[in-house]
Amino acid sequence: MRCPYCSGDTEVADTRTIKDLNRTKRHRRCKTCGKRFKTIESVQLDMPKVVKHDGRRESFYPDKLRNAIELATAKRNISEQMISDLIASVEHRIGRLNKTEVESNLIGSFVMQELYKLDRVAYVRFASVYRKFQDVGAFRELLPEVEGATTHSQQLPLNFDEED
Repeated sequence: MRCPYCSGDTEVADTRTIKDLNRTKRHRRCKTCGKRFKTIESVQLDMPKVVKHDGRRESFYPDKLRNAIELATAKRNISEQMISDLIASVEHRIGRLNKTEVESNLIGSFVMQELYKLDRVAYVRFASVYRKFQDVGAFRELLPEVEGATTHSQQLPLNFDEED
């Protein structure tokens, strides 16, 4: 690899595997100028085409996925690294399917599963768009699931004061 500062040859000083997402962090040092920098290597999977609800097929675009997730996680205590890890996990799951085409609703399900583990508010936000909620009733049906209720018929703890 070339040095980003002087374009000289570099050597690897240290290598570490990042979690379970098939990524490797390398600390490098330039043989010419001596500067240090880090690189992250990840496996690039041949992603399948995405089959939309109306039957259209399009390439998988991680940026579209990132935009949707960033919208759901806005103003939540979720770092860029957590979002990147979530996207990498979803991409990894899609790649493991070993298919040439994948339904968009399956990708949405993968995202929802990951968001559920990460942040319940972000999960509800994403679900409201993904499931195309039309009214407050749709939120009421989802809340017991998020709150860990065992049945959807359980009463929700919605205690609003009249003065608020």
